[in-house]
Amino acid sequence: MRWLFGEHVLDVERRELRRAGTLVAIEPQVFDLLVHLIRNRGRVVSKDDLLGSVWGGRIVSDSALANRINAARVAVGDNGEDQKLIRTLPKKGFRFIGSVTEEAAQPAQAFRSTDSTLQLPLPEQPSLVVLPFTDMNPERNESHFADGITEDLITELARIRWLFVIARNSAFTYKDRPVDVKQISRELGVRYVLEGSVRRSGQRMRINAQLVDATSGIHQWAERYDRDAGEIFAVQDEITSSVAAAVEPHLLVAEGNRAYLSQDELSAWQLVARAQGQYWRLTKEDFDASITSLAQALERSPDFGPAHALMGFALGFAAHMGWVDRGEWIPVARRHAERAIALDDRNPWGYSALGYAAMMQRRTEESLAAFRKAVDLTPSSAAAHGHLSHGLAFAGFADDAIKHGEIAMKLSPLDPAMAHFMGGMAIAHYTARRFEETIKLTRDNLRLRPGFQGAQRLHCASLAQAGRIQEARAYVATIRQTHRPILTIEWVRNNVPYQTPELMDLFIEGLRKAGLDD
Repeated sequence: MRWLFGEHVLDVERRELRRAGTLVAIEPQVFDLLVHLIRNRGRVVSKDDLLGSVWGGRIVSDSALANRINAARVAVGDNGEDQKLIRTLPKKGFRFIGSVTEEAAQPAQAFRSTDSTLQLPLPEQPSLVVLPFTDMNPERNESHFADGITEDLITELARIRWLFVIARNSAFTYKDRPVDVKQISRELGVRYVLEGSVRRSGQRMRINAQLVDATSGIHQWAERYDRDAGEIFAVQDEITSSVAAAVEPHLLVAEGNRAYLSQDELSAWQLVARAQGQYWRLTKEDFDASITSLAQALERSPDFGPAHALMGFALGFAAHMGWVDRGEWIPVARRHAERAIALDDRNPWGYSALGYAAMMQRRTEESLAAFRKAVDLTPSSAAAHGHLSHGLAFAGFADDAIKHGEIAMKLSPLDPAMAHFMGGMAIAHYTARRFEETIKLTRDNLRLRPGFQGAQRLHCASLAQAGRIQEARAYVATIRQTHRPILTIEWVRNNVPYQTPELMDLFIEGLRKAGLDD
């Protein structure tokens, strides 16, 4: 079904909204809200009706609902005061009042053309199509497994709120056809193509997957997975999670590099992607640059959820590192996190940001609940597992923290946030008094990110607790020259987010043995 109103076309099957032929960037939840209003345009849609249909019956604040209605109005070019398309009826609900023409959606083949000049414009945020995985053993008829992998990947990647994923029907029009990624990019209006193959030999299966920038033909990522055939659905689930987890950070890196090389004025999304790359270098200078990028993104688009979420997380982590004043900036971080959730309550970035702010405020239960919510929303996200690992470690739940840290590292073994994953596991080992394990992790961590001040402090304490006092004291003397603000016991007690007095005392005990004073 396609609905035409004014200069807009809303295609339900493709989950696309276009204005004068140009793709409009629209969040999935806002798209669902707009569809529900248009589908029910013959009546007033109550708040309860919207909550049941769009939010699945979850409790949502009036401000969050108002934000989504406003976002829908912006998407269709409606003026909030004139309300020519979406009208608010006080105490009754909402109604779509624009003139709408219905027509059957054109099949994807209708957009195919031998004319190489025909192309759909790329949306502002990254866009991707998952092509049907190729069955390399057609005589064995494994196509059901290959198609299952494809469908599960479309579903899993669609959980990434900043990624525009082409719907299944459009993707499957390319099944059993020669792949020309640049032609696909033109026909579907996508930047990235994920493709792969499935091959079976006896009881062994080999799955290949690769991520391609379709506009340039450059491979961004490729991996091969060899598995015992075993339980076919278990293998399918494992491969889906592994591929989806690897794709997300590689897309972020690719988008960050694209923004860095761009000579044009950057969009809000490009500024967020650039900030992501700057931030994870874990130095004060890169943090300052990332905050500048995020501030510019919010100036361009004040209601851009990913910018609020990353700003909230960056400020929370920066307070932990000592790069900003905790008392001044944690409330700001919390406001950005809460705003991100209000704009999109299914975006895991917002919950991770709220979790870090709550952890810095030592609101342990709230912190862990927020981190767990991020994992529930995107179980294949290495970053979400890594953040939960940190929250659990600082609360003293060492075994669970290590479990989630290992999941993060397994899901994305080449992740740019690897130092953060290792940091959570190191904290967990320290709280469990496994000091030699902590030393190994902090040493590896500092090889990756020498300026990571959290890992520096933990390395000092674990060396001292392991009885390597001379080595610990030499290292403390070294890092105190560069640590900003000046490293003291008082600063540690006020700023490092151990959640109980006992855990804080254990950490300070190690630092005192290393020669740190008040």
